[in-house]
Amino acid sequence: MEYKWYFVRCQSGREDSIRKQLETRLNVKGLQDIVPQVLVPFERVTELKSGKRKIVSKKLYPGYLMVQADLSDPEDNRAIEARSTLRETPGFGDFLGARGAPEALTETQVTSILARMSDSEERPQIAISLRKGDMVKIKSGAFDGFDGTIDEVNPDKGTVKVTVTIFGRPTPVELEYWEIEAV
Repeated sequence: MEYKWYFVRCQSGREDSIRKQLETRLNVKGLQDIVPQVLVPFERVTELKSGKRKIVSKKLYPGYLMVQADLSDPEDNRAIEARSTLRETPGFGDFLGARGAPEALTETQVTSILARMSDSEERPQIAISLRKGDMVKIKSGAFDGFDGTIDEVNPDKGTVKVTVTIFGRPTPVELEYWEIEAV
């Protein structure tokens, strides 16, 4: 068996339910050896909502699934049956590739996506929706109530460098992302 990974279009917002349907249909027809895995690529992200930190799953590619399958022999009856089972599933779009012909991902692409998923499981990324040049208001600490401009965003550390004007002079201040809010 020569398993390769493919991207598949599906209805956005229904990726998880479509993945479950695909797995069930493949198991019922005994085709799990042709299509052993169906994934919804995601990463774990730390968000700040209502002043509380919350770890959520964020889809890397909304509207797409990753399917691991052995579709190398187009004449194989089981491969043909697996492809038709996939295509008959409600919400399933089609494989990415020229005219619906499945185009396999490279090993580098697969490794990169899977590594990103596993890294975010161990150490969730911090979702900072602010960018360089945005105006913000500091809401805690020694500079509470000051307004400033973002100079630098460091999502790995969860910090933001803000330039605040103190006594008429611009002063850079490094703050945690939850200590500021957009103006």
